[in-house]
Amino acid sequence: MPRATPSATTADYCLLFDSDGTLVDSEVLLAEVMGDILPEFGLPFSARQYMEEFHGVRFHTIVNTLEARFQPLTEDQAATLEAGMRTRMEARMRAELEPIAGIPDALDQLSSYAKAVVSNGPERKIRCAMESTGLGHHFKGNLFSAYTLNVWKPDPELYRKAAAAMGYAPEQCIVIDDAAVGVEAGLAAGMHVIHINHFPDEESTPEGAVGIQHANELPGVIARLVA
Repeated sequence: MPRATPSATTADYCLLFDSDGTLVDSEVLLAEVMGDILPEFGLPFSARQYMEEFHGVRFHTIVNTLEARFQPLTEDQAATLEAGMRTRMEARMRAELEPIAGIPDALDQLSSYAKAVVSNGPERKIRCAMESTGLGHHFKGNLFSAYTLNVWKPDPELYRKAAAAMGYAPEQCIVIDDAAVGVEAGLAAGMHVIHINHFPDEESTPEGAVGIQHANELPGVIARLVA
């Protein structure tokens, strides 16, 4: 993992946050929506399966994997499935979505850093999440979607493109992500990585990343990384 220089200040670093499961508590909602809609299209699936097997994985990849296991969808079916999933998910986010515990206070404490959201989700979903939870003002419109940049975690290029757009070199960036695909992407991009591990009894933090279990640990860990 890259080392910070002794003279570094907060202005020398950019914080790149994942959205789902890192900033906003959307993973359970997403798992439930997919658990409801995928079986309607002949693809057996459960909310538990999302959390255990597909946490943080691109929706198209999940559908393609299930098609290979069970049955292929027609192009029209696939389009209808995705549209239905996005519509149901947005409705639930606007009605039920909350920030991850401790995130609002952590972001307040990290106000002097440049920040961006970097997500495998569509930009509309990211904006919905920021609006629904009141977190958007922390990021000043710096929202980077894999669908817009046409590259998805675990490909490190998603984080690299976001860093370049923010005006920072990879070694000046700190990735905060809860999913294995995001942690892998950040490490491969040559960035500092903080893994918010919500399931420490089931998941391990990869070598090179810093593991934490609660968002209230973020300000202290980031301060040590830039010291």
